[in-house]
Amino acid sequence: MDTETRTRPRVVVTGATGNVGTSLVRALAADPAVGPVLGLARREPVLEVPGVEWAAVDLSRDGDVPRLDRCLAGADAVVHLAWRFGPTHDPAATWETNVLGTVRVLDAVAAARVPVLVCASSVGAYSPGPGGGAPVSEEWPTHGWPGAAYTREKAYVERLLDVFERDRPQTRVVRMRPAFLFKEEAASEQRRIFAGRFVPGQLFRPELLPLLPEPGLRFQVLHTEDAADAYVRAVLRDVRGAFNLAAEPVVDAELLGGLFDARPVRVPAGAVRGALAAAWHLRLAPADPGLFDALRRLPLMSTERARRELEWEPAATSVEALEAFLRGVRSGAGDGTAPLAGRRAA
Repeated sequence: MDTETRTRPRVVVTGATGNVGTSLVRALAADPAVGPVLGLARREPVLEVPGVEWAAVDLSRDGDVPRLDRCLAGADAVVHLAWRFGPTHDPAATWETNVLGTVRVLDAVAAARVPVLVCASSVGAYSPGPGGGAPVSEEWPTHGWPGAAYTREKAYVERLLDVFERDRPQTRVVRMRPAFLFKEEAASEQRRIFAGRFVPGQLFRPELLPLLPEPGLRFQVLHTEDAADAYVRAVLRDVRGAFNLAAEPVVDAELLGGLFDARPVRVPAGAVRGALAAAWHLRLAPADPGLFDALRRLPLMSTERARRELEWEPAATSVEALEAFLRGVRSGAGDGTAPLAGRRAA
């Protein structure tokens, strides 16, 4: 191995076959400042990316810990993305992967003395936002919304990172807190996660939605490629702590109405939640109604720190990110991994 290769960091990415992972391994492999990249996932993909090797590791299994330890040996940085969104009717299963899986990763990082850990958090880790909708900085409390497994688990992972940072100050820890992430290749997966595998993507055509039911939501989104760019910067720059990631403008009823060429019609949030809860209890929809409760309370985030310290600027607007998602969900777009497999519902 030549001197230049030895000075470039070897990066290991967990959850490398998902929405963010596929974009990140490509971005890392394309960056001349980065050395070898190892992508970890429950199942090795057929996806071929020059400069990226793959290994199968199931973070929900204690039996895979020795394999995880071997994969992290000699790593210069670990990016922990692995996350399981379902089954929402079995929160113990998601806890096993998301929380206990993170414990296994942190233990392996400590055992291998990896000097850099970049961990995926989320806007969902934040406590409900302040009145008036003012954007919050990274100092806003991260206690999540207790009524949804996703937000509870993201908040718990933040506490795990608090303890890890306290006990291992020699490790540079970065927490990325992105808004909702969209790209064309992940649209089929996201349709299956939130709407169900039998909801046709073709329903998302403007001509089929003259009216857009709108329960008063305001939230932020980001193109996945822009999130991947921020992750690469966090790996390579000497930064610590949390970074909010989001694009402009904020998504609201007017913006969504323009995307669908539809007239927003205000509907009571309680009615929307009741319909979602009924569908979830009947197992007609996979999304827990608690996620809707959390979405209504999420704060808007200030991204000033990421722009200043990472010198990061999203290339795509929130409108462009949503347009990419809609193209993908209509066409059944996907990628060469099991989570991102493209499918069109009949």
